[in-house]
Amino acid sequence: MRQKKRRPTGKRPAQPKSPLLTLWEQWTHQNPRPPLDRWLRSHLRSLPLNGQWTPVMISRALMEGVRYQQLACALEDIHTGRASLAWEDSDWQAWDEQWQEFRLSRFQANTCWSWIERRTSQRWGFARQQRDDTERSRIVQAFEQKAQQQPLSPLGMLWLGLRPGWIQLLRQRARLSHWSDAQLLNFAEQQNQQPPLWLRVNPLRRNRLSQPDEQAALQQMLQSLRDADINASLEGGYLNARGGKGIESSELYRSGQLEIQDLASQQIAAALEPQPGDKIWDACAGAGGKTLALAGAMNNKGALVATDLQQYKLNELKRRASRAGASNVRTFVWNGEEALRLPQEVERHGGFDKVLVDAPCSSAGTWRRNPDARWRFSAADTAELNELQQRLLSLAAAAVRSGGRLVYATCSWAVAENEDIVNAFLAANPQFSCRDMRLLGMPERDSDTMFVAVLEKH
Repeated sequence: MRQKKRRPTGKRPAQPKSPLLTLWEQWTHQNPRPPLDRWLRSHLRSLPLNGQWTPVMISRALMEGVRYQQLACALEDIHTGRASLAWEDSDWQAWDEQWQEFRLSRFQANTCWSWIERRTSQRWGFARQQRDDTERSRIVQAFEQKAQQQPLSPLGMLWLGLRPGWIQLLRQRARLSHWSDAQLLNFAEQQNQQPPLWLRVNPLRRNRLSQPDEQAALQQMLQSLRDADINASLEGGYLNARGGKGIESSELYRSGQLEIQDLASQQIAAALEPQPGDKIWDACAGAGGKTLALAGAMNNKGALVATDLQQYKLNELKRRASRAGASNVRTFVWNGEEALRLPQEVERHGGFDKVLVDAPCSSAGTWRRNPDARWRFSAADTAELNELQQRLLSLAAAAVRSGGRLVYATCSWAVAENEDIVNAFLAANPQFSCRDMRLLGMPERDSDTMFVAVLEKH
C-alpha cells in the first residue's frame, strides 16, 4: 500500500539564530556590563559558529553595535513616533539625558541590528528581514543628510555614535588644543576607527650582537613578523600590527623582545626621560606596561618602584617583568590614601628622581579601541575621578626630591581630568612648575589619545 504524500504546511523551517544575535542578547542583558574585549574572549570560545560568521567577524560587528547602540535607539524612536527629525538641538539634548543603555534589551535584536546594518553599510541580512525596510531606509537616509549638514550638532554626534551631551566637552578640548571645526570633526569621526596594535621593542631582550643598528633591527623584526603571517608595519620608527595571526604567536613576542603597548603610552614613559641609575616611582602601575618601558630605558640599573591598589595587577606585572628580563622592579600595594613610605635608599637620596602618576580616569582616550567605555563616561563618575586624581597627584608630589620630575598622565582627552587637575595642583604647590602639557596620540598619530604633563620641583 502506497503511503500518501504529506502536503506542505506552508511553514518555513525555523532559521538558526545568528551567533552574533546570541552574543548581543547576552551582552545587553549584563548588568553591569563588563569590558567588552575580555567578555568576548571568554564567550566566543564556547559559541557554536556557522559558515557565515567567524570569531573575527563577530568581534568586529559587536564593536560596531556598541558604537552605534544609542543611534539605533534614536532611529527606532523616530520610526515609532517617540522622536522626530524636526527636533531642535535642545530636544535631542533632553532625549539624551533621559536615554539609558538598558533600553537595548527592550526591543528585538533583529530590529536593533537592522539599524546598525544600515548605518555601517554592511550586508548582514537583518535589514531585509524587516517588513517596512523601505521606510526604515528612508529614515536613515534623512537622518544622515541632516547630520552631514550639521555635523557638530547633537544630532551629528548621534550619527557618529557619540552622545549629544558630549559636544560641549569636545568643544572645550578643541579650544584648548586650538583645533578648527574641521579638526574637531575629524577627531570625532576617528572615534569609530580602531587603531593598530602598537608594539614596543624591549632593549633588555634584544640581541644587539646580531643587529646593532636600530633601523636595521626594526626592519629585521618587521620581516620576522610578516614571515609569521602577521600584518605588521613600521610607521615613524615604531612597529604595529593590523591583523593576520595574533602577535602572541610570534617568536619575538614569546621571547620577550616585543611588548604590546600603545604608542601614546610609550610616549608617556619617555616623558620621564628615564636614565640608568635613576630612582623612579610608578605610582599607579597597573599591569606594568609603562613600568617595563622604564626598566628597559634604565637598562636594569637604578631603583624602580611600582605600586598599585590591586595586588592581582602587581602579580601580573611580576610575571611580565620576568618575561621581559626586568630585574630592577620592586612592587608593593599602595592605597593612595596617604603619602608613600619611602624605601631607605630613596629617603637618603632626598626622594625619587622621577615619579609617574598615571591616574585612574574615564578612559575617554581609548574609545577607538574599547567603544563600550564611552557609555560608562558620565559627569558624576568624572567628578568622583577628579577628586581621586587630585589626591593621588598631591600625595605623589611629596615623594619627589628637589630638582626632580613629576609626570601626570591619563588616557583621557577630557579637560576636567587633565589641564584642570594640573592647574589646580600648581596653584596649591608653587614649588612645582610646568615644563610641558599636551595630548599624545590621536589626532596626531593613529593611536589612543592620552595626556601628559611634565612638572619640575624647584
